[in-house]
Amino acid sequence: MNQDRENRLPASADPRSTAELIRLALEALDEDAAWKYISILRGRGDHEVLDAALALCNSAATQERKLGAQLLGQLGTPGKGFPDACFGGLAGLLGRETHEDVIAAIAFALGHLDDSRCVDLLLSLKGHPSPAVRFGVVNAISGQNHPAAIQTLIELSRDPDQETRDWATFGLGTFIETDSEEIRDALADRLQDSCEETAHEALIGLARRKDRRALEPLLEALSAGEPSAMHIEAAMALGDAALLPALMAIKGHLADHFSAEAEFLDKAIANCQKSGE
Repeated sequence: MNQDRENRLPASADPRSTAELIRLALEALDEDAAWKYISILRGRGDHEVLDAALALCNSAATQERKLGAQLLGQLGTPGKGFPDACFGGLAGLLGRETHEDVIAAIAFALGHLDDSRCVDLLLSLKGHPSPAVRFGVVNAISGQNHPAAIQTLIELSRDPDQETRDWATFGLGTFIETDSEEIRDALADRLQDSCEETAHEALIGLARRKDRRALEPLLEALSAGEPSAMHIEAAMALGDAALLPALMAIKGHLADHFSAEAEFLDKAIANCQKSGE
């Protein structure tokens, strides 16, 4: 079969058996190659794939258990097939798993299921020595308004691992609408983060909550000459009249730079004008 044509086939039309696709995923030389087969299996999402994934979760081989977890996380993509069976399989595997790669895969898979029950399962892993596991926990619990999930994100927003810290900050700032002094303080602590993207996420989170601690760093960024689209987004959310001169200067002198975000720039200006009325 022509390779290009093969890659375009919908999962339901791929002629290869579930067993063959699993073998190919396990034998793939790199993650990108493996995910091609995993995506086909997930998209197929039938009882046969479910049973195969559950069987993989009971394997003595680490890579097979990891693959089982990856399949259960998004079975039936873009929908969710057999969510209760998938959750049960992942929860059971987590209860007996010791390998950090598999635990991280389970955490990500539970997050894809978007089941609030994952919070109680994963809280004990927030201090796991593996950054990959902690990152998986952050991804799984982001968007959950459970108080324990929010507290865990606050703690992991201070994580030494940059990726974990960044996504925890994003989870606090954007994924939830919940507002509290503790959340805003955690976001403010990240305004000077060594990772620029994390600092931007913190800025947006504070701006969305109308916390004026966002004003000074935002004004500084806007006045510097070449702010990012994230700064424009934060200005739109904060809507403070003090930002108007800098925003108008951007509109007048950097229109081409922000052509793709012109609508957001205009909205930011309108919001700031409204606040000054």
